[in-house]
This record gives sequence, structure tokens and C-alpha cells, in this order.
Amino acid sequence: MEDIRIEGKRVSLRNVKETDLKCLWSMKYGEVNPEWKRWDAPYFPLELIDFAMFIDKETKMKAFDKKIGAYSELLLEVEDQIIGSIVYYWEHEPSRWLEIGITIFEPTYWNGGYGTEALKMYIGYLFENIEIERVGLTTWSGNTRMMAVGEKVGMQIEGRMRKCRYYAGIYYDSIRMGILREEWEIKK
Repeated sequence: MEDIRIEGKRVSLRNVKETDLKCLWSMKYGEVNPEWKRWDAPYFPLELIDFAMFIDKETKMKAFDKKIGAYSELLLEVEDQIIGSIVYYWEHEPSRWLEIGITIFEPTYWNGGYGTEALKMYIGYLFENIEIERVGLTTWSGNTRMMAVGEKVGMQIEGRMRKCRYYAGIYYDSIRMGILREEWEIKK
């Protein structure tokens, strides 16, 4: 397993290293009500975990999956500063239904094109390294920025479950987006 670094114009993606764990834990669990959680599935409560539990969880996530041939989590960096992470997970591995998620923890980097660039690079990485025909992303209608980023990288809305996410006194839709390998090949 080799380290990976994917360079973009604004952001770089790289694998998680042991020296990153304290910083990553602090970004994810260092605040009781972090601003990023208002957009990242806020209808699910953030369960704060201690550093030891985080290390156990993260060790499983950061590993290079030899069977698959890819890292399941990469960090987003701007000028060697970690600003977020991007992951894939299996909705259903036997049928090769793969989903991705991205979180930019630092609000300073929202609306600057960093997420769009990172998503493009990660989708390309996944299609190059994993035998899949589709990359999916699930969000909610309250996160219009995430929906816009999905569209910018070529994803289409494939499903909308109406008013199934209740948050802050309002019902929101769950949004399923995706891009097929052949659509990606045409777009890149």
C-alpha cells in the first residue's frame, strides 16, 4: 500500500496518516454543535466519541482496501492544511452499490469550489480503481449547496423521497444523486 496524493488547482486529496488523527478527531468531535453538522445530515445527532474510540473507528476507515484497490477515506487539504474528508461506503457491496460523502469542516472553505474539485477528483479515483458502474451521493433538500455540487460534477437526481427528513420544525426531502461510468467518461 502506497500513499496517495491527488493534486488539483485548489485542493489536494491524500490518504489519512497516523499523524492526522488528532487533528481529524478535533475537527469532527471537538465541538458539541459544529457549524458543518448543520448541513451534514443534521437530523442525525452527532455522537461525540473519545479519541481512543475514534482511533479504532478511523483505523478501519483509513485503511487501503486491498480487495477493492482504493482508500475508503481521503483528506482534503489546502496548502497542507486539512479542511475536510471524503469517503466512500457500500450501500450494498455484493451488487457494487457505492455511495460517497464529503464534509468540509472549515466554513472558510465553503462556496469556494473546493468541494466541487474534490468530488471530481474522488469520483475519477473511484472509477479508475474500483470495478463499479455508478457512484452515488445522498443528501437532503435543505443542503442546496451539496445538490449544486453534485450537479456541477455531472450527477443527476435519481430519487427524491418527499418530506422524510424532519429538522428544526420543517420536513425536507431525501435526495439521491448519481453518475454512471459512461456519463463520467463522456464528461471528463
